[in-house]
Amino acid sequence: MGGMTTSHSSTRRPWSRRSLLGTLAVAPAATVGGAWALTEAAGATGSDRSGAPRGGDSPVPPALRKGGEFDRYLSGLAAKDQFSGTVLVARGGHPVLSRSYGFTDRKTRVRNRADTIFCLASVTKLFTATAVAQLVARGKLAVTDTIGEHLSGFSAPVADKVTIHHLLTHTSGLGDFMQDKGYFDAAKTWTTPERMMDGTLEFIRKEQLAFEPGAGERYSNAGYHVLGCIVQQVSGQSYYQYVQRHVFGAAGMTDASFCTLPQWQSERRIAHPYPTDSSGKRHDALSTDAFVFIGDPAGNAFGTARDLVRFARALAAGSLLAAPYQEVFFTPKTALKPLPPPPGAPSMAEYGSYGAQLRLIDGRRWTAGHSGGAPGVYANVDWFPGTDWTAVVLSNYDAPRSPTAPTVDLKLRTILTAS
Repeated sequence: MGGMTTSHSSTRRPWSRRSLLGTLAVAPAATVGGAWALTEAAGATGSDRSGAPRGGDSPVPPALRKGGEFDRYLSGLAAKDQFSGTVLVARGGHPVLSRSYGFTDRKTRVRNRADTIFCLASVTKLFTATAVAQLVARGKLAVTDTIGEHLSGFSAPVADKVTIHHLLTHTSGLGDFMQDKGYFDAAKTWTTPERMMDGTLEFIRKEQLAFEPGAGERYSNAGYHVLGCIVQQVSGQSYYQYVQRHVFGAAGMTDASFCTLPQWQSERRIAHPYPTDSSGKRHDALSTDAFVFIGDPAGNAFGTARDLVRFARALAAGSLLAAPYQEVFFTPKTALKPLPPPPGAPSMAEYGSYGAQLRLIDGRRWTAGHSGGAPGVYANVDWFPGTDWTAVVLSNYDAPRSPTAPTVDLKLRTILTAS
């Protein structure tokens, strides 16, 4: 790929789990063993679409049954035009609750369905982190590698001090390239995936660190774009090709891809984004210049709710990443400042990991996943370690404006961690 060169091309021996944990000085919270395991609960066999249990030791909560508390809550939001999209709750990969409301395209009156494809916004970071984890497992990368070991053109403080660990945990000091002056004006002229990757990297190379790497935490789209550039440098494939084959393909995510803007505008199965303007009215963001030609390692892959269930299941089954590397990558690394929960919601401690957003509910139950938003886009996937539950919310409306407002995914999280 143009604009990216490597300063060395050594071959490493794969690290052991012990050496990885020792190098990272992982906190005790990360070594909760069986309580954290991504693998499925023994004996669980899933449930049918109506929500009736089919076996195992995790009965379907009454709130998730047809006509139950959650069904009424979601239909009420849709009736007030406060939700448009698809919700899928699965147990053992089998749908327990699947609901779709609103329109894929308001102009043509195409309705959202279970197989509607949505923009996934920053949920994409999970796929980038998984790609990095796979390359670490193969001995092609180490989380202690610096940017300068794989990419050129960065200032010395960035090249020599920022590691893959920092990039994965949002502790690098890099920021958000989308806020860089002139970025969107330039990005609107890029019409190939290659130019998108290289052009964005050119802007990131000019960024100054907001703090010494490891000394703070700042959500960083720039960091994840750099990770994607490292993936393609080390793998010898474009980022898009690597993720399509080794993440989407390996997980059986048959509808997942990086759609281009022309595809998004023309394909009937892809939900148009409908943000709310200053007057309170919704408009189709695809009729504006809100989006660029293609997403990148930091955001805007596309897929269905079922694709995200398959991703979580593939992680649990070891199809994407062997268990020792799951434990290293998807366990707490940084404690995040918690927001006060909405009234009636459980207490929640939040942690960063290598890709996933982790939550400890009421001090006893973990969730892992990622959320994301863009104009007229909201996406969230949660899986529940030690169980075989997965919950997905995909919407072509904006995320709630208040960070403490009750959300559909919070409602599901509360229900699925209550017992």
